[in-house]
Amino acid sequence: MNHTSEYDFTIICPVYNEQENIARLEEAFQRYLPTAKRRTCVLFVDDGSTDGSPDLLKLACGRYAHFYYLSFTRNAGLSAALKAGIDHTESPLVGYIDADLQTRPEDFERLLPLIPDHQLVTGVRTGRKDSLFKRFQSRFANAFRRMMTHDGATDTGCPLKVMRLETARRLPLFKGMHRFLPALVLLQEGASYAEVPVPHYPRTAGKSKFHLWNRLVAPLMDCFAYRWMRKRAINYRIGQTSL
Repeated sequence: MNHTSEYDFTIICPVYNEQENIARLEEAFQRYLPTAKRRTCVLFVDDGSTDGSPDLLKLACGRYAHFYYLSFTRNAGLSAALKAGIDHTESPLVGYIDADLQTRPEDFERLLPLIPDHQLVTGVRTGRKDSLFKRFQSRFANAFRRMMTHDGATDTGCPLKVMRLETARRLPLFKGMHRFLPALVLLQEGASYAEVPVPHYPRTAGKSKFHLWNRLVAPLMDCFAYRWMRKRAINYRIGQTSL
């Protein structure tokens, strides 16, 4: 039995070489889960870490009943980790948060009230604690993406999101897709998303895995892939069936 079927909400937390953050993650989720308004669990997805992260995650999951984990045999990237989490989740709602804790689990409570009316609810980071250069890259990439996708999304890089599982399972997934979730959701007929301001915090441990290529150049290239995909997206509604 997949234990996530016992919950209303599964939080997917991709992890890659974050051993310095594991204890803080464990503490943050242990503090949040008892206060969550929905029955909630955490699914850590280790993305082929080469440090002590996998062993620390196993220990954390052994200590706390609402923690679960998956481990890749090799590094596959953030989008692959998110897809694996979606594929292995059976709760009606699925969330996403980064392991760096620059957004906090308790702020899912800001997003969840809107999910009955939308297929996706995404955070928008306020008071960004990143460097000036990172903020410039983010603003430029978001502006270019909006121009290319017409999704209207403010901050697709915010690592705090909630989706309906049925919507997440239908997403056309590809490397880099985590930055295109609003646009990909809008490919589904009748779907919508909402944005909610959430606090942003400085990274206090570990190192960022993003650099100029995967923060700016690759996402700009992915915009052209999305444009190709949008013209060929398949949508249908069943009228009648004897199944």
